[in-house]
Amino acid sequence: MARDGYPYIAVSFGAGMLLSIIGMVTDSPSLLYTAGLCGIVTACFVFFFRDPQRVTDADPDDILSPADGYIVAIEEEEEPDFFKTKVKRVSIFLSVFDVHINRIPVTGTVEFYRYLPGLFKAAFKPEASRKNEQTAIGITKRNRKVLFKQIAGILIRRIVCTVKEGQTVKQGERCGMIKFGSRVDVLMPLDTEIMVTKRRKVYGGITCIGRFKNNE
Repeated sequence: MARDGYPYIAVSFGAGMLLSIIGMVTDSPSLLYTAGLCGIVTACFVFFFRDPQRVTDADPDDILSPADGYIVAIEEEEEPDFFKTKVKRVSIFLSVFDVHINRIPVTGTVEFYRYLPGLFKAAFKPEASRKNEQTAIGITKRNRKVLFKQIAGILIRRIVCTVKEGQTVKQGERCGMIKFGSRVDVLMPLDTEIMVTKRRKVYGGITCIGRFKNNE
């Protein structure tokens, strides 16, 4: 269970218990019904904030998916801040049913971190990559670079990022989460071999989405 889910679970569970007690004491069907709804909400929070253990067993040339979800775009675009050149972008949409824990795609050093305020359009829309609130994390290992973005969706709009510039990170380790529907973009060198196709289901820290072609 992700720690970020504890406040949501505690509040909904506590409200349900309190309403149950008052409902039984006052013999109020409406309060008991509301308590039941709180129980359902609590179960939904427990499901959403699940944090399954993952074993990462990838080749050093592999770029792993930072999140669970479905591939919604594979495109080329200019990246002016970290790569400062044209790159390949793989976009992953996370629905409320997916695990929302984010993971590091490659081993290396965080050499770029930026928070960008923005809009809160539906995360599956193409313009979300450019316009939505997001964090951008650039990782370098020798001459290899990967940039991935945590992009907020239309709901609660809370991005949690646990890494900072200068930090050494390991492929597959947890690095935060995005709450209640979101999107993750992974930007890679133009010569990267893309290992996925649109609409494919991917899993954070497990699925290889790209493979470096240049030698270290």
